[in-house]
Amino acid sequence: MDIVSQLLPFVFLIAIMYFVIIRPQQKEAKTRKEMIEALKKGDKVVTNGGFIVVVHKVEENFLSVKMNDDVITKITKDAITRKYEDEA
Repeated sequence: MDIVSQLLPFVFLIAIMYFVIIRPQQKEAKTRKEMIEALKKGDKVVTNGGFIVVVHKVEENFLSVKMNDDVITKITKDAITRKYEDEA
């Protein structure tokens, strides 16, 4: 019984860490993955570098993005930070 009472605070700490740190990160990663999988041609996205680009073509691991009328380049899907929502 003495061992259980000594381990109980550690179990509570691990449970608190799970609900405060690990679970929200997993939720955020899941929503980000769903957002990246739902990208289609014409969507505006923000890259890790801060560029706002338009998706030109969706491939398996890469996206062809249009930076302006003349420049189309490939980036990895991991380089996408978020979708860009135009301010009305």
